Amino acid sequence: MESKTVLAATRRWVSEVVIGLNLCPFARRELVNERIRFVVTDANSEEGLLTSLQEEMMHLDQHPEVETTLLVHPEVLTNFLDYNDFLDAADGLLVHLELDGEYQIASFHPDYQFGGTLPTDAENYTNRSPYPMLHLLRERSLERAIAGYPGTESIPEQNIELMNRLGAGHMRELLIRALYPQKSFDG
Repeated sequence: MESKTVLAATRRWVSEVVIGLNLCPFARRELVNERIRFVVTDANSEEGLLTSLQEEMMHLDQHPEVETTLLVHPEVLTNFLDYNDFLDAADGLLVHLELDGEYQIASFHPDYQFGGTLPTDAENYTNRSPYPMLHLLRERSLERAIAGYPGTESIPEQNIELMNRLGAGHMRELLIRALYPQKSFDG
């Protein structure tokens, strides 16, 4: 899969879904200030993805001007259950590198499913993305953003309400548009 295509779809998703629907009130500023690093890895194994993840953590350590990284991995962990199992290894890497408390990893996947939901439930779209990805966040920056933004504890519930109001069909269309912007829909 061509990196340029994957990056373009990911950027469209961030702009049109994450920012457009205000799922993350902190994202717009970072995108406008070009402080989001978009990276596509060609890793095709879990070990390769762990290596890419470690490289991105080191990159963030060396580049304080970068606020956050979206590490997109279209060739590995395309099955959500495998991806979900892998998150323990990703968190284990943070601990092993003694970077827990410095960074946290948020998870996004095309087939994301919260426990206790059906695959077709609209609320799963709060964490559905065009491709599997790991979002590396700086803990300190996240704490500052939360402290400066009232009501952050209600963001997840608000996002779930929005997804349910818009509906799974609409959200599926938004994901498809991120992947194929030239595709038209009948409504």
